[in-house]
Amino acid sequence: MVNLDTPAGPPGSTVRHLLAHTSGLAMHSDQALARPGTRRMYSNYGFTVLAESVQRESGIEFGRYLTEAVCEPLGMVTTRLDGGPAAAGFGATSTVADLAVFAGDLLRPSTVSAQMHADATTVQFPGLDGVLPGYGVQRPNDWGLGFEIRNSKSPHWTGECNSTRTFGHFGQSGGFIWVDPKADLALVVLTARDFGDWALDLWPAISDAVLAEYT
Repeated sequence: MVNLDTPAGPPGSTVRHLLAHTSGLAMHSDQALARPGTRRMYSNYGFTVLAESVQRESGIEFGRYLTEAVCEPLGMVTTRLDGGPAAAGFGATSTVADLAVFAGDLLRPSTVSAQMHADATTVQFPGLDGVLPGYGVQRPNDWGLGFEIRNSKSPHWTGECNSTRTFGHFGQSGGFIWVDPKADLALVVLTARDFGDWALDLWPAISDAVLAEYT
């Protein structure tokens, strides 16, 4: 059984550290750059370690585990992860329709317990500084479990009108998802253009326009 306090990653690291990007692992390798719990360092490789742990403990190939545990219960029929644990941090493919269903479940969770949802959307290891890819050093750089938490970060990819409770994730493939519990609203955006300077002003403007229209 894998839980948040299961050891995983470098010595002293747990599943919680990996999900909150505080394991100290480098972005793309098993090199440990800091002691667990001391720095917020985004690590795709950390999610490879997580996927390997789940696959080992469950005996189910990780892509299939994701399908059976998340996608099928929510009816996300076009979402998949090929490539096994090595692709866990970047290799999933999906659609706006499927991700909208996922966002709805993040607003009103049905696939995880209320406690797990609360943990995932609450700052883990508060007060840690770190680099938010594309947006520079954030003091602090708050994350929950797999989700970045907006709080008072600036600059940021969400809108100025998003509440501090907003959580979500954006990707270098040029898309993002956020959930704003205060507004009772979620937004999914996918593009055909890799993340870059073009998004720095456009994404917040889109978010603010959506909030203005629906709240």
